Amino acid sequence: MLPEIRTSGDIYTIPKFDLDRNDVEGFLDTLKGFHAEFRDCFVREEGRKNLSYYAIGQFSRLERKSIEPIAMNVEGAKVRAIQRFISEATWDEEKMMHKYRSLVNNDMGEENGVLIIDESGFKKKGDESAGVHKQYCGNIGKVENCQVGVFAAYASSQGYALLDKKLFVPEIWFTDEYKERREKCKFPVDLEFRTKPQLAARMAEDIIEQDLIPVKYIVADSIYGNSPEFVEQVEKYTGKTYFLGVSSETQCWLRLPATTEKEYKYRGEVRQKSVLKQGEKKPVSLMELARSINSFFWYRRIVSEGTKGPIEYEFTKRRVVLAKNGLPTKEVWLIMKRTIGPNPTYSFFVSNAPVSSRLALFVWLSGVRWPIEQCFEEGKSELGMDHYEVRKYLGWNHHMLISMLSHFFLWHLKIKLGKKSTSGYYCPA
Repeated sequence: MLPEIRTSGDIYTIPKFDLDRNDVEGFLDTLKGFHAEFRDCFVREEGRKNLSYYAIGQFSRLERKSIEPIAMNVEGAKVRAIQRFISEATWDEEKMMHKYRSLVNNDMGEENGVLIIDESGFKKKGDESAGVHKQYCGNIGKVENCQVGVFAAYASSQGYALLDKKLFVPEIWFTDEYKERREKCKFPVDLEFRTKPQLAARMAEDIIEQDLIPVKYIVADSIYGNSPEFVEQVEKYTGKTYFLGVSSETQCWLRLPATTEKEYKYRGEVRQKSVLKQGEKKPVSLMELARSINSFFWYRRIVSEGTKGPIEYEFTKRRVVLAKNGLPTKEVWLIMKRTIGPNPTYSFFVSNAPVSSRLALFVWLSGVRWPIEQCFEEGKSELGMDHYEVRKYLGWNHHMLISMLSHFFLWHLKIKLGKKSTSGYYCPA
């Protein structure tokens, strides 16, 4: 279990999942009622039944929760029927996602809700699965042959759940060399290469503009914070506060430098460009700035309770003007975090929070990404989120969507019962 946020000055505490199967009566009847919400998302009754079969398999004690073991152990299920349902059948995913997010809002929606962006890798053998490639797999910390999904999660004082998913397809998959594989994996004809930040920007746009669940804070690591496209997208929304990791090489000034226009000729044409006024200092890297700050200005704070006791860091904040190509762009909060002791390591974040924001808010935001990691951990360890063997693009999306529904269903039971216990919940197939 990852740490629970327990810092003084928290906006709120995000709870951990702690439901025991002995707390729940009539599990299958309740699950049937949950799935009934999505009946009109499937054209045929067979699809509605297979949704239940697949989910029951995910809640079971099966060691391997892929299609064949599920079909062989869940009464009424058939291997080929579930294979078609996951990899080929038509679902109204847009309607399904709309209903799902409304249900998440009913249980977890709060004005101070947090939208969290992160990715998760899924190790795979061979090269036939949609988007599989040798690429960095964050959950194991190295390059592996894997698929990578970009996910959006929601967290509040009521709990946490995944809200969206996108399969990251490496650019090489869109070359002529991969044409046959794209066809085998049934890629949509209009699918285009998009970077992870571009996928995340689309998800954030969809969730916020759909307005089914309130979002106050948007949190992501430096993969997304370093992306101008992602930052530009989340900056569009009034009243949303972002807290994004950035590279230590990012440059800034502590005050806005003066600039002037300079004329120059390009192919015989006179043009103008902005330059720093003479005498203005060049920007410094965030690492240079952090190392120059006296220890007087660093505050030690507990950010979480780990298995070995409190986890502490030192924090400080500054208003800075970010630099791009040696010129000023915008003023933001820079939050710096470092480990305690000799030779500290540093982490850097930027935020568009109000000028009056206090350090306590940023300390809290620095620790609220753990719920999405818990979604991955609980989904993989409890529900077989990483056990799938489907190869098609549609199959990956359908499997992940059911995994999201199943994970949320357990949270719904916890919220519905309002009970506390210490272990995960399992349902016999």
